[in-house]
Amino acid sequence: MRQTDITRRLAGLGGAKWEIFQRARDLAAEGHEIIEMTIGEPDVPTPASLIDAATDAMRRGRTAYSNGRGEAGLRAALAERYSRRAGRPVSPGQVLCFPGTQTALFAVLMGVAEAGSEVLVGDPMYATYEGVIRATGAGMVPVPLRPENGFRIAAEDIAARITPQSSAILLTTPHNPTGAVLTPDDIAAIGHLAIEHDLWIVSDEVYEDLCFDGTEFASPLFVPELADRVIVVSSISKSHAAPGFRSGWSVGPEAFADALLPLSEAMLFGNQPFIADMTELAIQQGSVVSPGMRRRFAERAGRLYDRLSRDTPLTVHRPQAGMFAMIDVAATGMNGRDYALHLLEHERVAVMPGSSFGTTLDTWVRVALTVGDADFDRACDRIIAHARQFQEEIA
Repeated sequence: MRQTDITRRLAGLGGAKWEIFQRARDLAAEGHEIIEMTIGEPDVPTPASLIDAATDAMRRGRTAYSNGRGEAGLRAALAERYSRRAGRPVSPGQVLCFPGTQTALFAVLMGVAEAGSEVLVGDPMYATYEGVIRATGAGMVPVPLRPENGFRIAAEDIAARITPQSSAILLTTPHNPTGAVLTPDDIAAIGHLAIEHDLWIVSDEVYEDLCFDGTEFASPLFVPELADRVIVVSSISKSHAAPGFRSGWSVGPEAFADALLPLSEAMLFGNQPFIADMTELAIQQGSVVSPGMRRRFAERAGRLYDRLSRDTPLTVHRPQAGMFAMIDVAATGMNGRDYALHLLEHERVAVMPGSSFGTTLDTWVRVALTVGDADFDRACDRIIAHARQFQEEIA
């Protein structure tokens, strides 16, 4: 059968990255007790108030078609939120609603990149970024994120890779998988490059509400000089513990939203009104679950760092935000994939190899901080016991 260019471009970018995750699920289905630390789902259920809001909206008949931009009430709530955060007016006309950040990111990338252009993105990166970039026909230009810089993308590293084909810089702050958060100075330097080279900045900010104490969130949307070239994408999946509702959005220049509207309409023609009503409430009231998640994830990251630093030769990078911590397993003599498989088979702890997120984390693994405290501490025990095998072999 004939295939299209887009299916060829995306070949191999799907399930292969989730090999360890699937192996863990298979072992669990066979009856093995697995501590799963692979994917980033909130460790609390969706708040009852949001479920009630969605249910009430359905009972009120909010199950008809929406429009391509999204429901007016939700767009107004988002405009008010971003106006407050940015310190300048953001209008509902700048907002488009989508089912989740992933769909928003796909649409936005389609609007800023195409065949013959290039998108610069930090490496490591969220597992789907290569797919959404390659779907546009554009080339992906990885920008190595250096551990010595706290895994924050550096303007000088971006500048070294800009070419006449560059069209956009894709940022993630807070970052998945490393938990790094860009500073206002980082953003100013990156913004200067975007202005100088006439580039779009696409900023994935889905973890904004999960910055740990002492870490200040900053967005390129907050910089007035960048207002005509920044598009933010986000959702309530992480902040409000509602990943299955698939409710996200983009915020950018109004002219960009107008230009992207036909694509949005061709894809899905708006999001579900009853979910939009629930999301409107979520945006207006703020999150009742994110403070607890921030505290728990920060505490677990601290315990992981303290215990592994004291009792193993492994190196833990402490995140500033989000749901994950990174561990350098080079001291075991294995790369991240082999280590993750060995840990799963011998200790029944499932973690993600760094190679699932790019090319620069070959000796690292990503650990989800979202399992309960008792399981988290048992996982630490098992990781330590596993690492001691290699210490004894080295000795």
